[in-house]
Amino acid sequence: MDDIRCAAEAKYGSTDIDLGSRIVKLLNPLRLPKTRRLALVAVQEKLNTEGADQEALLSEALTLVAESSPAAKALMSAVGDDLAVLVEIFARYSEGTQAGEASPSAG
Repeated sequence: MDDIRCAAEAKYGSTDIDLGSRIVKLLNPLRLPKTRRLALVAVQEKLNTEGADQEALLSEALTLVAESSPAAKALMSAVGDDLAVLVEIFARYSEGTQAGEASPSAG
């Protein structure tokens, strides 16, 4: 079973964001509980609607995939009101999850 877990981690690992004082892990959707996966899908659908509040929706999406509530708060605090940083973090997360592999740490 250990080798299966290692293979799953390699293929569906987290996207790690280095905040300097800590590393925040953004979990692959397949590693999330079902309720959070469904909530993430709903947020992603809203992102594609005209007039959507990109900042609020990206913050919500990243909060849903963060390993824990304190990790999400630390990430959002580090980002502040910088929409460009939010977009970049979400893009890295999305690239990592679409490829089916863990993405490199953001620095």
